[in-house]
Amino acid sequence: MRKAVISILVGNSAGVLSRVAGLFSRRGYNIDSLTVGETLNPDISRMTIVATGDDDVLEQIEKQLTKIVDVKKITVLPLDDSVCRELVLIKVLVSPEKRQEIATIADIYRANIVDVSKESVIVSLTGSQSKINAFIELLDGFTIVEIARTGITGLERGPKGL
Repeated sequence: MRKAVISILVGNSAGVLSRVAGLFSRRGYNIDSLTVGETLNPDISRMTIVATGDDDVLEQIEKQLTKIVDVKKITVLPLDDSVCRELVLIKVLVSPEKRQEIATIADIYRANIVDVSKESVIVSLTGSQSKINAFIELLDGFTIVEIARTGITGLERGPKGL
């Protein structure tokens, strides 16, 4: 089993996301992560899908995606030659006396405290999944109220585009 990050350019029209997600559910494939956003061209969106499977399953996913009319181009991002990032927002219960401790941990990871209330803080962090997971582990002694993760998005290194 291996993980693949699939970058897809699709027509920016109603129902595209449903058709792509439907392909996965009909075939019994799981989507580990899915992000979608408009490109420089408002008629085109980029989907980044992370899926796990053996080589045959991942090859089948790629073949099935090419059959969807709205799909313009597909690239499986090479893990060693791509930049992939994720954003996480973490709400942590913390007393005013312990706030500096959270700020110190955030500084080490280049995270930002984006909201402060009397009883909690919200920390924003962008990075690789392993960096985010390590940050969350460091917060083990605190009460995490909520976590919102965006999922992975990425681009292949170098001058060429999708």
